[in-house]
Amino acid sequence: MSGRAMPCSPQEIASLFLFEKLSPEQLGRLCSEGRVERFEAGPVYTEGDPATCFYVMMEGTVVLSRRVGGDDVEVSRTSQRGVYAGAMQAYLGDQVPQTYTNSMRVTEPTRFFVLPAESFAAVMRDWFPMAAHLLEGLFFGSRNTQRAIGQRERLLALGSLSAGLTHELNNPAAAAVRATASLRERVDKMRHKLAVIARGPYSREALAELIEIQERTAERVAKAPVLSPLEAADREDELADWLDDHGIQEGWRIAPTFVQAGLDTDWLEQVAATVAEDILPGAIGWLNYTVETELLMDEINDSTTRISHLVDAAKQYSQLDRAPHRVVDVHELLDSTLLMLSGKMGRGVRVVKDYDRSLPEVPAYPAELNQVWTNIIDNAVFAIGTTGGEGTLTVRTAREGDRLLVEFRDTGPGIPADIRSRIFDPFFTTKPVGEGTGLGLDISWRIVVNKHHGSLQVESAPGDTRFQVLLPLTDPESESPEEPA
Repeated sequence: MSGRAMPCSPQEIASLFLFEKLSPEQLGRLCSEGRVERFEAGPVYTEGDPATCFYVMMEGTVVLSRRVGGDDVEVSRTSQRGVYAGAMQAYLGDQVPQTYTNSMRVTEPTRFFVLPAESFAAVMRDWFPMAAHLLEGLFFGSRNTQRAIGQRERLLALGSLSAGLTHELNNPAAAAVRATASLRERVDKMRHKLAVIARGPYSREALAELIEIQERTAERVAKAPVLSPLEAADREDELADWLDDHGIQEGWRIAPTFVQAGLDTDWLEQVAATVAEDILPGAIGWLNYTVETELLMDEINDSTTRISHLVDAAKQYSQLDRAPHRVVDVHELLDSTLLMLSGKMGRGVRVVKDYDRSLPEVPAYPAELNQVWTNIIDNAVFAIGTTGGEGTLTVRTAREGDRLLVEFRDTGPGIPADIRSRIFDPFFTTKPVGEGTGLGLDISWRIVVNKHHGSLQVESAPGDTRFQVLLPLTDPESESPEEPA
């Protein structure tokens, strides 16, 4: 938007604090290369447009705003003479994108001293060469430091996840190894039992009956019901009594295995009715080995399935085999992140999933959203840990207009009101030294706002802190740069 040109007075611009130390020659150059413009109430420039001018307000009221998701959020409103905005990084030239990093509007007729970006860059280099070099070094040094520490933050998170994943993989792997060793022992005993049966006085019909009972028992193991501890104890007592009454030695040792397999006294009565009385002890021993091998194979299957799920979750979390930007189901991303972090949460943290499964898939960078979930969940677990290590983490998804909401709610102590506005600032952290870099939420904010055109906000009270991520349901019309200028 262009304003109405007005005469430029060196004496008037000299009264602005930005130019008060300039010589008459320098003030003359500014007036010759710049201009005074009067703007009516309305927009002056828009965030993301090419930064063509440097503005210094002479009188009026100016409002600066930043785009967050689909909304413009006001960040400053002032009537102070001499405030400036616009192409403030013009002196950096082509080293950075020369676009406006905010939007500016005026609420009443307002006059500005307007200097073209090329002239502003030239006077900075001509009049303040040392300051220009210092500012350039500060700008790029700060950005490089932030990028390096951001990578460190990612590596720390990766190390924590790797340790948790190793722990989670170790449990089912160790269980599978133990079950395999036990299975080998049971199969060896079964071969020995088979040899004893083969040498015994059993008819072909009796052996056929034993094989049929074995097959039916294996089928029963696969359909074993889940009993409560009290129900299991009562059934073990019944089976042990039945076995003792039928002359089966060490019935108390066999009974728990049969109960785990879903066998009861009615089943044993069917076995006793099928085989002769003299071979019943051998048949029970044979069935015991059958049940043990089936249970061990189930344990091995459960353990290896658990390992497979963890590996799938790791692949889903890292998105190594996926396109960097695609349409995703946020629930899959949330589940993989929660599984990856389950080892770090411990038993004191109860996780509640309140998902709206009817939500559509959204366009996103899935690996980076997983990093956002990781940072927020890690902070929630830390907050719960400060209150004794026991609490609830609730992950909720819902639809809010044309955006998808992902909310993380924890029962920690809350975020004090005096620091709530600073939690997204780079390097700000409430964690002890060595436990946090202060970049987790800053990185998360950049990912959500700059890369996904969404918003990240927080509401907090003691026992109820909620981080809310809002993502657009459709692709934005244009991409934002990965890093803000």
